Amino acid sequence: MDRKVSFKPLLQSQKKLRKKRLAKNSIVYRWVFNNFAVLILILFVIAAIMIYVIQDYYYGATRQYLEGKLNSITSVLSRYSTDPTKNFSAEVRNMVETFSDKDKIELMAINSKGKVVLTSSGFSPDDSVSMNDYDDAIAAGGFGYWKGRSENNEKIMAVSHPVSAKNSDYSAMRVVVSMSEVDSTITSLILLIIACCMLVLLPLVFSGIYFVGSIVRPVQKVNNAAKKFAMGDFTDRIPIETNDELGQLCGSINHMADELSTAEAMKNEFISSVSHELRTPLTAIKGWAETIDSENDEETTRKGIRVIVSETERLSQMVEELLDFSRIQNGKFTLQISKIDILAELEDAILIYTEKARHDNTRISYNSPEMLPFIYGDKNRLRQVFINIIDNAIKYSSSPDHESFIEINATNLDENHLSITIKDNGCGIPAADLPKIKTKFYKANHTKRGSGIGLAVADEIITMHHGSLNITSEENVGTTVQIILPTEPSELTGL
Repeated sequence: MDRKVSFKPLLQSQKKLRKKRLAKNSIVYRWVFNNFAVLILILFVIAAIMIYVIQDYYYGATRQYLEGKLNSITSVLSRYSTDPTKNFSAEVRNMVETFSDKDKIELMAINSKGKVVLTSSGFSPDDSVSMNDYDDAIAAGGFGYWKGRSENNEKIMAVSHPVSAKNSDYSAMRVVVSMSEVDSTITSLILLIIACCMLVLLPLVFSGIYFVGSIVRPVQKVNNAAKKFAMGDFTDRIPIETNDELGQLCGSINHMADELSTAEAMKNEFISSVSHELRTPLTAIKGWAETIDSENDEETTRKGIRVIVSETERLSQMVEELLDFSRIQNGKFTLQISKIDILAELEDAILIYTEKARHDNTRISYNSPEMLPFIYGDKNRLRQVFINIIDNAIKYSSSPDHESFIEINATNLDENHLSITIKDNGCGIPAADLPKIKTKFYKANHTKRGSGIGLAVADEIITMHHGSLNITSEENVGTTVQIILPTEPSELTGL
């Protein structure tokens, strides 16, 4: 007969163990364990010192009181011992029997053999009870002190002092007191100290747990939000409860989520745009190739080849932009620096797009300066920038309803910089989109072709030339792009 084995209890046990391990690794647990243990240790040491001081004080005060009481008794007896009119033994007996503090203290008279012969209570102690105080008093000739337990196991304190008299059987007087009331007072004070320690400890613990909790709760929210961000969900936002460093951290993470969400949307739009941009020329190439293959018309063949070449160049340009962007992201984008004529590169770019502009009913106006200084840079990369910006100007300004124009100017900006401006009268860029226009993947107008990385690559190229690419635009009026490049060679070449 087969027996089914259930792993559910084992899994639940492992889950509980994992939760327990996580709890022990938590900030609250570590704070409570470490700080609470330290607080308890400190309070324990303080309480122990205070208890020792209190006990020492009360025991010392009791001893001093007994010594004072016994000193007054032995002083009186010493006077009796020198008075011939007094019977010393009778005076000792009378003093013991009429001792005024017999309800609190027991007075004893000890003979020369070290045995108690008289007590104020009328009961003689057991001979087995130690009297170290008597031995110390006889040996030292002064006060002897001892604390211990009586025959009925009661805690007591005893003080002895020798007496001297001729022809007397008494060698010392002894007082004994029970320490029950003293210990009770000490115990009450100890409990009071413990209560005070608890009153100090509990608020510290609760305030500490609350404080740590005020840190842990936002951290847990940050952790939960980070897990969602890691899964690609950027919709969650962390509530900002304070204005301290944690509040600033939550604000920064929320800002990061906003940026990641925007970047994710831009990336998805980029993928969609690139897919569409790649599909369009490929469809045209495939369609014209099939047309050429099926028809023998010479005119159709020439037209088809022109379209195929044009679309192939368009694909090549897109692939080159993607490769450049990948090199920029990987830090492998480099420049081939040489001394170049910037006007020649600009004019080549204009020449390339003159026919396209005419076809799109756009007029290019180029104000050529007599001369600009030679600069040091990468001519192919700078030409790529001019081509990208002129292509964008034609793309966003062409209209079948009216003739569009593009005005290009090149001039010396100052002694160390030259300026190239490309201005169009196209649709312009909305003010909200203008700060993001050079961001990778960003497209202000999704109805126009393009991958959205051309301006990002162009801006990176100009930045690597230690120049700047500035864009100003007004919606439905036009856009002006200004390229500023340094004429000094030292920054790029080290000359």
